[in-house]
Amino acid sequence: MPWVGSYARFPQYRTRSGKVDLIEDRINDCFERSMNGRRLNPSGRDMRDIVSYLAFLSTGVPVGVQMEGQGFPRLTPMKGDVQRGVTVFAATCARCHGASGQGTALAPPLWGPRSYNNGAGMSHINTAASFIHGLMPLDRAVRLTPQAAFDVATYINTRPRPDFPGRTRDWPRGGKPPDADYHILPVTTKETSR
Repeated sequence: MPWVGSYARFPQYRTRSGKVDLIEDRINDCFERSMNGRRLNPSGRDMRDIVSYLAFLSTGVPVGVQMEGQGFPRLTPMKGDVQRGVTVFAATCARCHGASGQGTALAPPLWGPRSYNNGAGMSHINTAASFIHGLMPLDRAVRLTPQAAFDVATYINTRPRPDFPGRTRDWPRGGKPPDADYHILPVTTKETSR
């Protein structure tokens, strides 16, 4: 998921917004959804600096070229199991993300008030499972099976996280992914005993 070449991919039509987005729109999406923060002024200095940096990283990259590492392979959707996900999280993820998923100096929070919100792409179980399978853990000490990735993604994405009210306006022209609904499952006795 390199930033190299990202500048050359905008403007682009995005089904989530239902319009052609500028790179500034995509950056603000990251701030508001993935980082659960606030939008930058599209014409402000901070935004200009970020866009300039992305343009610099894309120097010499032709428009439309696929960059090595761009995106990650999508897994075939499968049903995840929360209880198995608890086990995978404790064995594989907690060392970087913390036992309670609240993040550490090594890795960001995966749920709770400082995590990505329910409007982020990572709140979709298939997106999260595909990302986890393809890129996690960061040191690749353990290679998760697709089923284990879906189990832990299901567990992570049923934990409490901030609400993004703007998500109700997503996919105005259709095309909403089947896993784009956000549901919190009740915490079980087994989980609370860990």
